[in-house]
Amino acid sequence: MSHTGVDVIDFLFYTIYPVIGLLAIEGLARLVRAPKWSKLWAQAALSIGFGVYYWFVLPAPQNFPMTALVLFALAAALIYQGKRARISPDKSPY
Repeated sequence: MSHTGVDVIDFLFYTIYPVIGLLAIEGLARLVRAPKWSKLWAQAALSIGFGVYYWFVLPAPQNFPMTALVLFALAAALIYQGKRARISPDKSPY
C-alpha cells in the first residue's frame, strides 16, 4: 500500500490488533464470569484506545482516520449496549 506509506503486512496487523483485543476481553470476561455490561464497556474502552492511537499517535502519512472513526462508532454502540445490559441484564443477548 504505497499510497499510505504502510506495508501490506503492517496494515493487516493494524487491522488484526483490535480484533485480538476484543476477543481477549471476551474470553477473559467469560473465564471470570464478569457481568455483561463490564465486558461491553471494557471492549468500548479498548476500541477508543485503538481509535485514538490510529488517528492521533501514528505519524501523519501512516495514520488511519477512517478506521479510527469506525472504532469510535463501535465504542459508542458498545457503551449503549452496556448501558442496556446494566439496566436489564435478562434482555441483553450479549
